[in-house]
Amino acid sequence: MPRTSYSNEYERKLLDNIQRVGWQCTSVFGDDEGPPFSYTIGLHQSFGHPELIIFGLEHKVAHGILGVAANAASSGDPIDLHTPTNRLLQGYSSVFVEVPRSEYEQYVLSAFWYYEDDSFPLFQIVWPSASGNFPWHPAEATSFAKAQPVLGVPRGGT
Repeated sequence: MPRTSYSNEYERKLLDNIQRVGWQCTSVFGDDEGPPFSYTIGLHQSFGHPELIIFGLEHKVAHGILGVAANAASSGDPIDLHTPTNRLLQGYSSVFVEVPRSEYEQYVLSAFWYYEDDSFPLFQIVWPSASGNFPWHPAEATSFAKAQPVLGVPRGGT
């Protein structure tokens, strides 16, 4: 059962956003240790949809992409996370990777706090380079793979 009480302003805002719109986007700025990333909190509780995480994008762009997926879930037309999709990025296909629970505490701390454990599913949105390749493609630069670490096992896309 998700939390219903808070101890600081951030937690209050998180709970208010989930109650008001069904989810929240939390962004973490990149540094020397890793790239920026953003993730959802509340999709699983509100819409029965896995939570989502995306790496390597400026937080406003990431929030917009997560918002497309959240709106699809809330409208009853969720994006199929088991096949590539063109619904998130104009002119490009993205794929989804299921994130192992062993990665949750390293990346999605607020979701872990909200659900009070790791009982929620989490998928990573993986976006392609301008050439249409995903980070694991041998033609892609190492810097592209570092900007978008893939947390699980990719199923599709080149």
